[in-house]
Amino acid sequence: MYAALLRLFREAFGSEPVEVRGVAADGSARSYHRLVHADGRTVVGGVGPEPEENRAFWAYSRAFRGIGLHVPELYATDDEAGVWLMEDLGDTTLFSALDGARKAAGGGFPETMVDTYRRVLTALPGFQVDGHRVVDYDLAYPRAAFDRQSIHWDLSYFKYHFLKLAHVPFREAPLERDFQALMDFLLEADTDFFLYRDFQSRNIMLRDDEPWFIDYQGGRRGALQYDVASLLYDAKADLPEAVRDELLEHYLDALAEHTSVDRNELRARYPGYVLVRILQAMGAYGYRGFFEQKARFLQSVPYAARNIAGILDRGLPLELPELEAVFRRIVERWTDDGGEGDSREGLQVQVYSFSYRRGYPDDESGHGGGFVFDCRALTNPGRQARYETRTGLDADVARFLEDLPETGRFWDSVRALVDAQVDRYRERDFTDLTVAFGCTGGQHRSVYLAERMASHLRERYPDVRVGVVHRESTRWPSTPPASGS
Repeated sequence: MYAALLRLFREAFGSEPVEVRGVAADGSARSYHRLVHADGRTVVGGVGPEPEENRAFWAYSRAFRGIGLHVPELYATDDEAGVWLMEDLGDTTLFSALDGARKAAGGGFPETMVDTYRRVLTALPGFQVDGHRVVDYDLAYPRAAFDRQSIHWDLSYFKYHFLKLAHVPFREAPLERDFQALMDFLLEADTDFFLYRDFQSRNIMLRDDEPWFIDYQGGRRGALQYDVASLLYDAKADLPEAVRDELLEHYLDALAEHTSVDRNELRARYPGYVLVRILQAMGAYGYRGFFEQKARFLQSVPYAARNIAGILDRGLPLELPELEAVFRRIVERWTDDGGEGDSREGLQVQVYSFSYRRGYPDDESGHGGGFVFDCRALTNPGRQARYETRTGLDADVARFLEDLPETGRFWDSVRALVDAQVDRYRERDFTDLTVAFGCTGGQHRSVYLAERMASHLRERYPDVRVGVVHRESTRWPSTPPASGS
């Protein structure tokens, strides 16, 4: 693939690139490279393993570019090799701009970013309405429309890749009934528009303060509300509710310049699309985080849980009793009662459990510091048949370990070390600390101690953000735990 990209560059520009650099791409099988001309100009080369997805992106790009929308120009494509060259839009995403402005302002949502979001939402109807008239849905991948099948795929993604991998209890049949009711509700909306599909802050580039747009290859026919929900409920962007409400009204004003809309009807279906978008995103966090073990995706879960808490406060748009019960379990596990301050301020402690057979956890934060505690000296519950299929999340396993005098001595030493470090890190305004517990299989002792440490830190330090990742959870027995964490 890499050689094909270099060959395409030579064919398009008549010379070799003088430099090739990788470009970060989150959550995608595609890869990107920045290729530098001898005169210093740059282009971005894409490598995509899925031919149908590539063709959709290329066709959409040409159609959108043809009506003046801000998408990258395609310079050359090679269908057989699955590579292409396109305009370099730089490195500043809407998310990175927001993150920088937030840090400069000392936290919170910077007022200076509201106008940027308005410009983004002003541009959105150009894709949804004008773009709808020019795209070829025969090339849409994997479905031509965000129909019942597409929606059910997303809901199942949430069920199997988040709920099951995170060991969140649910009742299968009642949850499926709620999914059917939610799909009925969503499909009552007008779906004769272009649905961008992944309209979120990392897929919006800022060049000279103007928004440009990428990663629309999953676009298909669908409802207007989905893309607005994707942007305004983008988890780590963490927009305040009042800002979301204001921006939704701005979007409706912009939409009215492109087509006549029933604002009340759009608002009525909008909360349902917020739900399905959050569920799809959480499925992605679970798949990338628990299954692919990319812990940075799990860092979005507490933000999504806060969004769910806000939705529960406002009330679900229809009766979904089992989904509501699942939501409450998620909120209880991934949020705290630490007040309304900005969760980005202060210290983040990431707690891991892991198996030594599979090596140490990766340092996703990049700070390179923290503790690794070896739990293998403790008696292993997994050696007893009655605990073999259980985990450290189960109450009977916890009781077994807590009845061992050695566990108390180990815990007292570990807690003292971590507390002293957290105290010092808070004094010095450090932002990240990792605490990892390892055992033989990553199922019993390390899981129990990771959960105990997380609970202790949340109680002792309400201002500290605490996350927990059980790295080996995808390898645990399929029987769900008898009790929550």
